[in-house]
Amino acid sequence: MAVKNRKVAKGLIFHSDRGVQYASNKFVKTIESYNVIRSMSRKGNCWDHAVAESFFKSLKTELIYGNKLISKEKMELEIFEYIEVWYNKKRQHGTLHYKTIEEFNNQNKIYQNVA
Repeated sequence: MAVKNRKVAKGLIFHSDRGVQYASNKFVKTIESYNVIRSMSRKGNCWDHAVAESFFKSLKTELIYGNKLISKEKMELEIFEYIEVWYNKKRQHGTLHYKTIEEFNNQNKIYQNVA
C-alpha cells in the first residue's frame, strides 16, 4: 500500500519483527526490488522496533479486532482509511512530540530543503 501511494525515497527502511512472512523469499525480493533496506528485530528483543510494534498494536486494537466479520475488500478499504486518513493525518504520536505523521514529515521536508 505504501509503495502505491507515495514515492519510495532513497534510504527507506522497512522495520519488522522476525515473522516468517517478512523472511520469505518472495517478500525479500519485493522489498529489494524497491531498493528498500530491511531491518528486523534481534531474536528475543521486542524493543528493537518498538515504534513499528506500537503501530501494529494500534491497528489491531483500534480497527481489526472489532471488524472480523467484514469482507476482505471492505477490510482493505478500512485499513487504507485507517492508515492514510486517521493514523497519518489526524492521530498524534508521542514519539513525534505529539505531532501527526503528516506534520512531522512536512516539518522534515522543510529541513531537508534547507540543507
